[in-house]
Amino acid sequence: MNRRNMLSYVVAIPVAASLLLAGCNNGAKTAGGDAGAGGSKKIVIAWAKWEPADNLQKLAADYTKETGTEVEVQQIPWSDFETKINSAWSGQDSSFDMVVGDSQWLGKGATNGHYVDLTEWSKTEIPVADIEPAALKNYGEYDGKLYAVPCMADGIGFSYRKDLFEDAAEKAAFKAKYGKELSIPETWEDFQKIAEFFTRPDKNLYGTALFYSKEVDGATMGFDQILWAFGGNLSDNGPAAVKALDFWIGLKKFCPPGAETFYFSESLTAFQEGKVATAMNWFAFMPGLVKPEQNKFADKTGYFVVPKGPAGRYISLGGQGLSVSAYSKNQEDAKKFAAWFSKEDTQKKWVALGGLTANKKVSATDEFKKANPYNETFSGSVQYLKDFYNTPEYTELLKTSQDELSAAITGAKTSKAALDAIAEGHAKVIKK
Repeated sequence: MNRRNMLSYVVAIPVAASLLLAGCNNGAKTAGGDAGAGGSKKIVIAWAKWEPADNLQKLAADYTKETGTEVEVQQIPWSDFETKINSAWSGQDSSFDMVVGDSQWLGKGATNGHYVDLTEWSKTEIPVADIEPAALKNYGEYDGKLYAVPCMADGIGFSYRKDLFEDAAEKAAFKAKYGKELSIPETWEDFQKIAEFFTRPDKNLYGTALFYSKEVDGATMGFDQILWAFGGNLSDNGPAAVKALDFWIGLKKFCPPGAETFYFSESLTAFQEGKVATAMNWFAFMPGLVKPEQNKFADKTGYFVVPKGPAGRYISLGGQGLSVSAYSKNQEDAKKFAAWFSKEDTQKKWVALGGLTANKKVSATDEFKKANPYNETFSGSVQYLKDFYNTPEYTELLKTSQDELSAAITGAKTSKAALDAIAEGHAKVIKK
């Protein structure tokens, strides 16, 4: 499971059986390298069914024009994506040449030999120095080696209601109550005050919408960035970690009823409906805040970077890297596409289509910052991105974290007891 499996209901568009990676019999024609119209080469990229994959297909048309190599982005529903990829790996299926896999898959892809080691090749073919170090590490590296190049960068950010934050009466009332100006929160302490201030149940308005869901990785991704900001980590159940969990659970009283089930969809909807003053979400879902037909506050929506804590600023990382399949019969052609995709000019085109880039030169341009109203906030967030575990045991570790954090959220366990259980559970998995 990964954070995007829940997208199936958003993008529940059936995919033809012929596109599914799993279930291909041994006698089936191999997709990668098959001659297309006119006898041209072909590479197949496996990704999930969503708008960024559509955009990659559009972008790849330029590559075909330049090289004559056809590119097919083979899309799989999010609900089946990881299952289908695992099935293809198990069968050493050569039906695809590349995969845009979640960052957490790197451990399994690298240690089990599913991904091609790109370390030496990248030194001359990829503009490594132009890629944000945190993105390169989290989207591509495992155990000091490179197995993917950043594709769809992503992370958590916040949206806020500018009409509330800039209202003269609201500003005066906030200053009278807290002795400071109402503005974008720099720290989690500031954020707490703002969330409290705007919580008005009698007016169906609440301070914020955060990630607390037990589904997929909602609670873990929502909490980790506060845990790290307070100086703790999931293998440490000390005072800093307990304080962070108490603080995070305390914020729930400033969220709409039922917040313990909130993840990206619920958070997005709460903001679109005007129920919250601020809302946490992945940048990849913020296009839903830009269009007036989806968000009635679109022209009044602003964005800000995740606040910092006593130990610094940390942001949960999302997104995927582009890897070459070890079972591809066209690895050299796949590498050429990865090199082309990573070029500065190509990344500019990717941004123009709505993609989020990890290229520092591109993200620093006015073109990128103006492409979407949240892009500048994303650009200012990349350096703080940090990933959850990407070891081969990722799924087991995540389940423990999700189960125990949920127990603390619902009051079934104290913060200390839940963190003790996480530390113990993770230690058992790693030891095994």
